[in-house]
Amino acid sequence: MKLSCAGYTFNTYFRQKGLTLERYTDICSDWGLDGVELTQYYFPETGAAYLNSLKRLLLLRGLELAGTAIGGAFCAADAGERKQHVEFVKEWLDISGRLGSPCLRVFAGEPPEGQDEEEAYRWAIAGIKECAAAAEASGVVLGVENHGGLTRTASGLLRILKEVGSDWVGALLDFGNYQDDPYAEFAQTAPHTVMTHAKPASRFGDEHDWVDYGRVAEIMREAGYRGFLSIEYEEPGKDAMVEVPRFAAYLKGITG
Repeated sequence: MKLSCAGYTFNTYFRQKGLTLERYTDICSDWGLDGVELTQYYFPETGAAYLNSLKRLLLLRGLELAGTAIGGAFCAADAGERKQHVEFVKEWLDISGRLGSPCLRVFAGEPPEGQDEEEAYRWAIAGIKECAAAAEASGVVLGVENHGGLTRTASGLLRILKEVGSDWVGALLDFGNYQDDPYAEFAQTAPHTVMTHAKPASRFGDEHDWVDYGRVAEIMREAGYRGFLSIEYEEPGKDAMVEVPRFAAYLKGITG
């Protein structure tokens, strides 16, 4: 497995300290990572010249583009909002394809307040199905993250993947986001995983604890996963610029 870093790791630096995608790329290269994940929130523009400049920079820095990522949800209560989000995903599938990204991270979403969960599942599944055809046309796999809401459990995420039923839609497995029985849920999700997010810690029931990545690596190897562990560092009160290299060294020691 290879190591990458998710842009959201440096959200504070991007939002408040003027970090650019170019500088972020340089930092990840200097740390000896294999790739970067570029998050939509931090793009100053998406014109052809800018996207091409990023592709060239990745080449020069010896980095793979591990994936791209967007936010949003497929299960807004308003039909117009749902349609708008589907079009947004299609737009970013096109952008991701032009960047050479193999995968685009998306969220299924959370049922709107007062809304029946079953209906929210139907909306999300219908929207992701529509995007699956665009994913195939773009050559970019959609990675649905286990990010609370409809995907707070492995069974919820796997239900969506099964009912969408596309080879161009898989799981983005975040090792910090399952809470009921995380390691069992990692094992359930692993065979469907196209990309990952590696957080140092998670909630295990009512407890906040460190994730055992030795155990994670064994689960993922048994499932045949050979892709990226993409570091997403969100520990409160910690400086990602200091902590990510340490966490990366730990993961390198485990993954070889």
